Amino acid sequence: MAKRIMTVDDSATIRQMLSFTLNDAGYEVIEAIDGRDAYDKLKNNPVNMVITDLNMPQMDGIELIREVRKDPANRFVPIIMLTTESQEKKKQEGKAAGASGWIVKPFSPEQLLAVVKMVLVA
Repeated sequence: MAKRIMTVDDSATIRQMLSFTLNDAGYEVIEAIDGRDAYDKLKNNPVNMVITDLNMPQMDGIELIREVRKDPANRFVPIIMLTTESQEKKKQEGKAAGASGWIVKPFSPEQLLAVVKMVLVA
């Protein structure tokens, strides 16, 4: 059975690129348009990993991570931040919230898949 990954980004273009890359590599993808949408979908859709943007309306990526980590069912699900933010302070804030890794946009499909494979195996 394919591993399921949730992608969370308010940009339809980024969600489409993520879905195409991940589906092509054999992963099942659930898309969410922001943190609130992701949090609601996670209640009924168990996933093996979450890839989330940082800056989004409704609920940003850091807030989403904090909420996901409170849920016993998702406490240990790997969460990768995928964002244009590369400041060390933001990375530390993400790590403190429970982020498993950080990818800076723009990214290549190869870079994305390398991180996904590394985190899902660990």
